[in-house]
Amino acid sequence: MVVGEIMTAEPIFATTEMSVEEVIEVLYENDIRHLPIVDEDGDLVGIISDRDLRSFALPALSEFDNREAINDALASSITTIMTGDVISVDVETDVSEVIDLMIQTRAGAVPVVDQDTQELVGIVSYIDVLKALRDAL
Repeated sequence: MVVGEIMTAEPIFATTEMSVEEVIEVLYENDIRHLPIVDEDGDLVGIISDRDLRSFALPALSEFDNREAINDALASSITTIMTGDVISVDVETDVSEVIDLMIQTRAGAVPVVDQDTQELVGIVSYIDVLKALRDAL
């Protein structure tokens, strides 16, 4: 089985022009945990997870009385906290390889890109893997 068979095609994504606050809203409104970040050409340049945002938010909470600092942090570009060295796979990658990657890197999701253009075409999450496993049983 290959990634293209189980991935979420045309995933929701954020752009490098978005603020931290805008990305939080996208994650919350869509009830998702991982959000690929693309540049103006649609090329994958990063990913953000709810775990990354928790790491970002915890220090801000310690400055809760400094509302200006919190507003500045929320207005900052998502590129300041995204993971930029993204592991990605191709639609033809075997699902077992993706599972190994997820285990090794402790990633909950892996973006799927067109290997020729680096354009984002999908995302495969641990939920997608579990659904595929359930269907195979």
